[in-house]
Amino acid sequence: MPLPAPQPRTPMHTRQVVYNGWRRDDGLWDLEAVLTDTKPFAADLYRPAPLPAGSPVHDLSIRVTLDDAFVVQAIATSMDATPFGECQQATDPMQQVVGVRMGPGWRQALERILGGVRGCTHLRELLFNMATVAYQTIPSGQMHLRRLAGEPEPAQEGPPYHVGRCITWDAEGAVVRRHHPEFVGWQPLRRKTVVQG
Repeated sequence: MPLPAPQPRTPMHTRQVVYNGWRRDDGLWDLEAVLTDTKPFAADLYRPAPLPAGSPVHDLSIRVTLDDAFVVQAIATSMDATPFGECQQATDPMQQVVGVRMGPGWRQALERILGGVRGCTHLRELLFNMATVAYQTIPSGQMHLRRLAGEPEPAQEGPPYHVGRCITWDAEGAVVRRHHPEFVGWQPLRRKTVVQG
């Protein structure tokens, strides 16, 4: 169902973000993200001459290479359009993400490594959401490759990662009852906190 009809309005800004995931021939996974910002009017943006309408304010790209365990093996960054030449300083710090695992704590790790003046806000935003792209790419890609090879599905020790992480995958909900009835009512294990006395 589409959004309700808007009030009369005038366009001011367009941000487009595209993510793609690939299986590499060497067994690793490439995830790429592209972010572009444009204005429908000529914008000064701290420039000696206005940026022409439709020209990119930002045109940023990231490629992250992961292994099967979601650990970053390599990262490449391109900043083809930025408001300032100084923005290019943000590419080198991105290499500090190599070796970090996309999983629980991913956003906190990025804030620690690239937060504030240590990195670029927009590149960091692209990396934040890359973890969900990895989850959409790698497990289903692995399943697809196993099926093509005629291999059986591996035994599952617990529920799929997404159970209990959104309203649709509520362990008490209809989707879990239909697709994973063995995990209805599942509760994550809670770590005991040891109090030192």
